[in-house]
Amino acid sequence: MFDAKNILIKIAYTLDKSARYTKTKAFFFELMENPHSQLRACFDGYMIGLVTLSVFLIIYESKGQFGKMGQLSFAGNFFEKSVVFIFIIEYLLRGWLYSDSRKTILAYHEKVVYLQIPFKLNTILKVIFFEKLAYVRSPLAFIDFLAMLPNYRGWVFLQIFLIFRLIKLLRYSSSIKLFAEVLASKHFELITLAIFMGFLVFISSIAIYLFENSHEGGQVKNIYDAFYWSIVTVSTVGYGDITPKSLGGRLVAISLILSGLGVLSFFTSIIVSAFNDKMHDLRENRTYALLDKHKDFIIICGYGRVGQEVAQQLYKDKQFFVIIDKNKERIFLAKKARFLAIHDDASKNDVLLNAGINRGAAAVLCTVGNDVANVYITLSSRYLNPVIRIIARANRHDNVRKLYQAGATHVIEPFEMAGLLAAEYIGQPVAIEALLGILHEQKQITMDTILVREGSMLEGIALMEIDFAARKLSLIGVISASSSSHRQHRNQYQVEKQHFFFNPERHFQCRKNDILVLLGRDVSIAYFREQVIQSCPKM
Repeated sequence: MFDAKNILIKIAYTLDKSARYTKTKAFFFELMENPHSQLRACFDGYMIGLVTLSVFLIIYESKGQFGKMGQLSFAGNFFEKSVVFIFIIEYLLRGWLYSDSRKTILAYHEKVVYLQIPFKLNTILKVIFFEKLAYVRSPLAFIDFLAMLPNYRGWVFLQIFLIFRLIKLLRYSSSIKLFAEVLASKHFELITLAIFMGFLVFISSIAIYLFENSHEGGQVKNIYDAFYWSIVTVSTVGYGDITPKSLGGRLVAISLILSGLGVLSFFTSIIVSAFNDKMHDLRENRTYALLDKHKDFIIICGYGRVGQEVAQQLYKDKQFFVIIDKNKERIFLAKKARFLAIHDDASKNDVLLNAGINRGAAAVLCTVGNDVANVYITLSSRYLNPVIRIIARANRHDNVRKLYQAGATHVIEPFEMAGLLAAEYIGQPVAIEALLGILHEQKQITMDTILVREGSMLEGIALMEIDFAARKLSLIGVISASSSSHRQHRNQYQVEKQHFFFNPERHFQCRKNDILVLLGRDVSIAYFREQVIQSCPKM
């Protein structure tokens, strides 16, 4: 026996388990709905071209150009039907994506099973119907429907709907859609203004008809002429084809012109106010659009002293990055430096998502001066992207562990680092000169590494035997693969699978594949490297 309820439930569960159905719906979502998808950008560009071309085709055909050549007329008719067919497919696909009937059916079925109540087919069909009806009644869907009507050439009055095909372009342009949102945000004020203007036009139309009708010797023949004159006058255009002659008619014209100036001023102030409210969104949308075009960029959260230095270095290295800060003055400074910046709170999930933490970001730098804020940003970033690299700043040593627990890949303590360098290198003029040279961006001062090669002059000797001072070099530290033989040394730090010995003692012994981190002039480091290479045994 045919059981519609069981068939409907079975279809819903089959679709729910179907990987092909899920991939297909995800593909069309990326194609038509996802604002950050490259597929949608291509689709929008294609549809804009298609709509524009179809409009020009209809206008060209309306002049009778295709009527002279049957082949072109056939080609134009075929193209128009193809365009309408694409519009219909798009309309149906958007309706399919608008709501998921499969999930609605499954949710209702689970509800009736849990509550042990009868499954009413009419109830679930009604819910699905009203979900789809909500899409049909939406403004953009209504415009999509009307954009298909100009195809019916037999009905001349339907040609007026050609304008809706142009309005359809609203769907494919984010800037135009934002303009529509601006108008929608002030709908109460605009409706109030429209009611007042309608009342004003109605009163003035009646008044001018009474004073200037043809029976009184005027130029107004009927109510339509009076309405036309009122619209032209209230807009302060004044074509002059209908001119009041009587005293009453001129008083009506003066009153309508003054009222029109007030209406236009009010309308202008509404639009300007709405755009001022949305200007922030306009700038943010432009920033997000630029981010969508890049990969492997860096998100800098916080544009304080540390954030500014980081941004300057990344800019010099030609690395693409975006700055997020909730301080308006800092964002102004970032934009003044021509950096890409977002004025918002970086600890919010939607801000990080819009900034592309899952779409192209390679790393997140938490450089806010507040450790609590850095912990929140680190937590949000790690939650949104479990594999992204997060480098966090810690102002207090007590918060380092918290940042690591929050998900930071690396934690930097700038104040402790500065104190450690000052304590370790005080009295070493070469080291101080090299550090100051790097900080003041002197190009001849550099930090570089030298590998302890097998059989070279460095293998198996203590650091005190190298005499770095005579070579005009300063040792920052040694990176070694094993710490078993150097446990007695202080300032030992874990670096992934290796160990970094910061400013090790003089009796520290170099071993094969150790890496010396040196500060000094580039010529000194290059000369020392050449000596090490030449000391290696010949193969």
